[in-house]
Amino acid sequence: MVPRMTSPNGRPFSEREFYLQEFGGRTLGIAVPDDRCVRHGALGRVLTQFAEVNTRVVLVVPQHVDTSSLDGADIAIDTPRLEGAVWRALRKHPHVVVRATAAFSDACRESATRLGLFKFVRLADRAGIRDEAGRRRSFVHLAELEQLEALAAHSPVEPQLLQEIRTLLAAGVPNVNLCTVEGLDAELFSYSGSGTLFTRERYVEVRGFGIEDYDAANDLIARGTNEGYLAPRSEAQLDALLADGFGAFVEGTHLAGIGALRVVPGGVAGEVASLYTLTRFAGGGIGGHLVNYAVAQAGRQGLRYVYACTTLDRVAAFFERQGFSAAQGSEVPAEKWEGYDAARRARVRCFRTDL
Repeated sequence: MVPRMTSPNGRPFSEREFYLQEFGGRTLGIAVPDDRCVRHGALGRVLTQFAEVNTRVVLVVPQHVDTSSLDGADIAIDTPRLEGAVWRALRKHPHVVVRATAAFSDACRESATRLGLFKFVRLADRAGIRDEAGRRRSFVHLAELEQLEALAAHSPVEPQLLQEIRTLLAAGVPNVNLCTVEGLDAELFSYSGSGTLFTRERYVEVRGFGIEDYDAANDLIARGTNEGYLAPRSEAQLDALLADGFGAFVEGTHLAGIGALRVVPGGVAGEVASLYTLTRFAGGGIGGHLVNYAVAQAGRQGLRYVYACTTLDRVAAFFERQGFSAAQGSEVPAEKWEGYDAARRARVRCFRTDL
C-alpha cells in the first residue's frame, strides 16, 4: 500500500488517489504479452481500480493468449472499423481485449495510434532501463533513446523491445510505461514507479505557481516535509512559498519538483531554498532545471550571486554538479545566520555561484 500522509492543512495525501483522479474518465492501453500476466492478480486488481473511476482499458494480447478469465469483448486487430468496434464495446465493458492476428508489436502500435490512447503500458519480464551504475532510469524522452543502446549493456531489456517503444513514441503515442506485471500497481499509482516512463519529449517547464497549481504544490510540500527534506512550515510560511516559489512541470501537468529563490530586501544575493524533487523524475534532471531557473531569475533581478546551504552530502554533491563552489559561512549574507540553530550551523555546508 502507498502510505497515507497528512498535508499541512490536515487533508489526507495519497499518491494512489492522485493518479486515479488523473486517469479517471480516460482510456489507456496495456500490452499483455503472455498468459502469466493475464493470470497474475496484479493485473486484475489494477483493472478493478480503473473500473471504479471510469477509466477504460484496452488490453492488447498476442493471438494465443487465453483471456477467458477477463470480462469484456474480444476484438481482433484486423476487425473492420476497429475504432468504432472498440468504442462500442467500451460503452458496455470497462475493458476490452484487442487480439493480435500477426505480430504482437504491430498490434500494439496499431491499437495505441488508431485509438488515440493517451498512455500505453508495455508489460515485460524486466522492469526498465538502468544506467552505467545499475540505477533504474525512471524517466526517458525520445531523444535519449538514441543513447539507450549503450545503456542496454547495463540493462536486461531487449533491444527489440526498446525499438517497439521508440516506434510507439515516434508514431504519436504521448508516453509509454515499461514495467513488469508485478510492478504494475507501483508504476501506475506511485511517484517512485517501478519501471521506466518514456515520453516523446522532455516536456519540462519551470514556472511560478498559479492558484490552480496550489493544491499539487501543497501536497508535494507535505510529502517533502514528511520525508524530512523540507522543514515544517506555518500557514504564513506556506503561503509565502506558494506565492514566491516555482515548480518543474513534466508534460505540462505533473508537478515533479519545487523550489524558491529567497532574497533579503535590498540584498545582493539569492538563496536557492525549499528544493525538493520527486524520486520518480530524479533521472530527468528536474533538480538541475529548478536551479537553472533560480539562477536565471537572480540574473534578471540584478543579483551578484546565488548560494545554497545544506547538511546532506548528497545535496552538496548535487550543487557541485550544478557548478556551485564550496563557500565559507562568511561568504553568504549575514542575515542567513540570524536566529539560526547553532548545532545545525556547525554541520551546514555552503555553496555559491557568482553571476
